[in-house]
Amino acid sequence: MSKHTFENTEFSLSLFEELQKKNISYIHIGNFDREVTDAVISLTEKNLQTEEESSKMKKKIFAIMVESIQNITRHQTADDNEDDLGLFIIKKSNDRYYITTGNSIEKDSIPTITELIQNVNVLDKDELKAYYKKILNEGELSEKGGAGIGFIDMARKSGNKLSYKFIDLNNSKSYFYFQTIPSLVNISENFNTEAENSLSNIIETHNILKAQKVRLVFNGIMNQENLNGLLDTIENNNFNSESTKKKLFYIVMEMLQNIVKHGSNPNEEHLGNIAMFILSETEGGYLLTSGNYIKSENEQVLANKIEYINQLKKKDELEKYYDEILFNFENDNPKNSGLGFIDLRLKSGNKLKPFFKKLNNGYSYYSLQVRI
Repeated sequence: MSKHTFENTEFSLSLFEELQKKNISYIHIGNFDREVTDAVISLTEKNLQTEEESSKMKKKIFAIMVESIQNITRHQTADDNEDDLGLFIIKKSNDRYYITTGNSIEKDSIPTITELIQNVNVLDKDELKAYYKKILNEGELSEKGGAGIGFIDMARKSGNKLSYKFIDLNNSKSYFYFQTIPSLVNISENFNTEAENSLSNIIETHNILKAQKVRLVFNGIMNQENLNGLLDTIENNNFNSESTKKKLFYIVMEMLQNIVKHGSNPNEEHLGNIAMFILSETEGGYLLTSGNYIKSENEQVLANKIEYINQLKKKDELEKYYDEILFNFENDNPKNSGLGFIDLRLKSGNKLKPFFKKLNNGYSYYSLQVRI
């Protein structure tokens, strides 16, 4: 992967390719409350509908997602320190989904958590059921919501072993990565190795995103349902102010519609455009980055539109040009279109930052950045 910074525009392409390779579809980093949790689950549900998963698999995934995110909320602090923010990631590989969460914990909790998970991992299906009933009947509850009830429940619903890893943060805290892998088929002989590799890949991706203060990543089919789900997530997040949230909502909507309007899909099996969308924090604001495929023949037209709009320096120039386009129905000139791009410049108050890279199949990668 190229230099790990969004200031390097090629990093967008590197990350897009990395997410495609690792099959990561959704990442959320931050503090999780009820509204955020509901929005995350809703967006994942819409994505599953796009993937046309069976109802049985959906039930497994939803139950595990809820339990996994509850595990974050039990331990998260009110601190906005980058190392203390919760993590939720979902990816699909072949027949299986990988649901990973992360949160900081006190180091003195590690022996207890390790023992609970290891106790669960040595039990088969019938033993898990008996162990679950035993704990419920005996009422052995801990301060964090039950003596491993959540771990037992996720192991039962996934049908697979639980994966985990602790990474040192400082003298008193570690970061706890926890992965559950629901599947409808028997696990392979290489399951443990696959799970370990998956978790290592996710930790690597998390470190890259954490360094850039990324808060949200979507990677998948951008259709109207997923567009609405992403907007719900923006609406339910806490930002610097209500006015910032409104501005973000409007700009995100325009950028996602830009993907739907201009995007293409080299893989004709899917309905909708393959796309990436990232929201990250910057000093004093936010950086929004989209990435998607377009047909190479349309690259120069888009580049000309953005270049012309970027050269208009004053607000009244942009507004005048907006009105000219609005009432001009002849769009032969590449400049005479692009109301959405003008809107993005007006609402953000900054120039747009495009990036194009020709691929080998008649398509180009197209990324757009907007700073707020």
